[in-house]
Amino acid sequence: MRATRHNGRSGLHGTYNVKHNDRNFDVKNSDHIDEVRTQENVYWDCYQGTVEERTLTFSEVEKKFYEEHYGGHVDAQNLRNEEARHAERNRSIDDVLQNKNTCPEETLLQLGNIDKTVDASTLIKISQEYFDEFEKKFGSNIHILDWALHLDEATPHIHERHVFDAKNQYGEICPMQDKALEELGIGLPDPNKPRGRYNNRKMTFDATCRELFLKICKKHGLEMEMEPIYGGASYLEKADYIVQKLRTENERLTLENEQLQIKNDELVMKISDVEELIDDITNSTYDKACEVVTAVVKDETQKADLNLLKDVEKKMSDKFLLPTSKTVVTEVFKKIRQKFKSARDEMLASIKKTLSNKEIKKENVEMIKDNAKEGIKKKLAHYNEVVKENNISQRSHHDREEVR
Repeated sequence: MRATRHNGRSGLHGTYNVKHNDRNFDVKNSDHIDEVRTQENVYWDCYQGTVEERTLTFSEVEKKFYEEHYGGHVDAQNLRNEEARHAERNRSIDDVLQNKNTCPEETLLQLGNIDKTVDASTLIKISQEYFDEFEKKFGSNIHILDWALHLDEATPHIHERHVFDAKNQYGEICPMQDKALEELGIGLPDPNKPRGRYNNRKMTFDATCRELFLKICKKHGLEMEMEPIYGGASYLEKADYIVQKLRTENERLTLENEQLQIKNDELVMKISDVEELIDDITNSTYDKACEVVTAVVKDETQKADLNLLKDVEKKMSDKFLLPTSKTVVTEVFKKIRQKFKSARDEMLASIKKTLSNKEIKKENVEMIKDNAKEGIKKKLAHYNEVVKENNISQRSHHDREEVR
């Protein structure tokens, strides 16, 4: 029997709508749903469990979870945005829930197909055991929010939704997939290659989950296809046969496309990543710059003072022939040097205090950020042009292959 485990966050119409899972809509308008059997469906969420009398919909459950766990981060980030004079970046919990990078990921679990499957009780036992193991292995950073067993469609299957989270640089818990997987110790498929679309921790995580699901299926006495079989049409389902055929015919083209995509992934930086990078380094860079400026001013003023005093002292000493007069000149200039040193120290303290002033520092830091952004935007524009040229070349090559 073939096991299916598909996951994702969004499709052609945006992020997946959780209302489909708990049937929080009028099912009469859906041809593929048997309204009579909808009452046989099983629903679970992290607040209510599998109670029959549900007071919260899946949408309300997920919003409540996000408010309780990520509300502090959203408020703090909005405050930082306002202090940086970028209130237009502010987001609400609803925004975070609807963003394809921070919304819950949805997984579909299914055994067999319309012709051959398992009964609902077996599927729910296997899935429940899988969820328990999932929680033990990943529960510190990945949280299952809700799942639904659908018995009102052609083949029994389960929709499960979870969210990845980890602490950011400010110590706030927020939705972050790659950081969560990193904290769980999940590595890259190929540690010797750079992280990218075809070499990332999510690939390792998905492979681990699939292996875990299949292992539990076998434990319950099911004979599972552990690996995809490409030994001939007689062993393949129709969809697999088509995939194999396309793979054979387009193997070279696929390889070239993958190489181009890897180059694109390496070139393109997300604007959000750039913003975070600038925020991270600007303050520490400014403080270090203040230290350097103060040290340079100290060295240069000290050098200028000493040279001036030495010159004047020599001229004065040359005018007096008596030793006692020369001694007096030396003592006078010694006191003058002390006065100069005291005045210099006061001046440096004043400079340091001025540069460290909260308002002045904020104004200067914003100026540094603006200048940095301009330079980075130019670099990004250049990289995007390179990516655009690569994509045009890729499409042109693909069109030629299609004609062939």
